[in-house]
Amino acid sequence: MTFTLFFDGSCPLCVAEMDQLRALNQAESLKFEDILAPDFKSRFPDIDPMEASKILHGKLSDGTLLLGLDVTHKAWSLVGKKRWIGLLRLPVIRWFADKAYLFFARNRYKISYLFTGRSKCEPCQNGVCSIAEEKPDNHKN
Repeated sequence: MTFTLFFDGSCPLCVAEMDQLRALNQAESLKFEDILAPDFKSRFPDIDPMEASKILHGKLSDGTLLLGLDVTHKAWSLVGKKRWIGLLRLPVIRWFADKAYLFFARNRYKISYLFTGRSKCEPCQNGVCSIAEEKPDNHKN
């Protein structure tokens, strides 16, 4: 099974998480697609980049679309790490966790600035955000 993650390649925290997942993707069950890539719309006409910038999108190999923390939970489950994220999908917690995620998604550039000192990544070259080049230790879990 392949799970495709559609992420914002200009968000430092988003890119850092994708870098962690890439490093753990031994079984190659995850694919990573930057919604800001120039050819994104032509390669994924069924994924609206504007909607994907509001909430994380992921697609299972059977075409099933997952959103938000369901994407995060699925991705980390596939690499066998951060099992605690499953707690955020429990019925009692899910509503609150989803609201918190949507707050993060709306404010990810400001939150990224607080944690990394920059609100956006430098323009990508060869499909790699400059944050990955400057902070190789982002691969640690």
